[in-house]
Amino acid sequence: MLSKKIEEAINNQINAEMWSAYLYLSMAAQCHDLGYGGMANWFEIQFKEEQDHAQIFYNYVISRGGRVILKPIDKVQTEWKDALAMFENTLEHEQVVTSLINNLFALATKEKDYATQSMLKWFIDEQVEEEENARALIDSLKMINGNGYGLYMLDKELAARTYTQASPLTKEE
Repeated sequence: MLSKKIEEAINNQINAEMWSAYLYLSMAAQCHDLGYGGMANWFEIQFKEEQDHAQIFYNYVISRGGRVILKPIDKVQTEWKDALAMFENTLEHEQVVTSLINNLFALATKEKDYATQSMLKWFIDEQVEEEENARALIDSLKMINGNGYGLYMLDKELAARTYTQASPLTKEE
């Protein structure tokens, strides 16, 4: 059984993950507007992954006998200066998510909730990967420095990204 503090914190994380999904869908929409279909694909996959993360937390609360309470999703940004600004915003956002996950783990440690600590370890590893991916794309965009051919090649590379369900923790249909 989850403590009320853990249950409330995970419910807040569900909201944060859905907000993240909404943010990435907004980025995808602008990429489509700019003609960057590959980058749009990358952000659409991020959108799906964030939804998966919310679903993992949702399933976890239910599996531990808790109650999921969904809250309104706040408005997200809808416009960025360019692709580099989008990926810089992505890194900043993922660093915030990392801090949220770390705070959840600290709370689970304080509450001596070992099951929640165990579940959160996957998210801790996931956040390292998310930040690394954002940094790599920022580095690529900085090297490209607005060069049209470079942007075209990066966009083609990102178009090849495929969706893989985020975790074995999600319940299968």
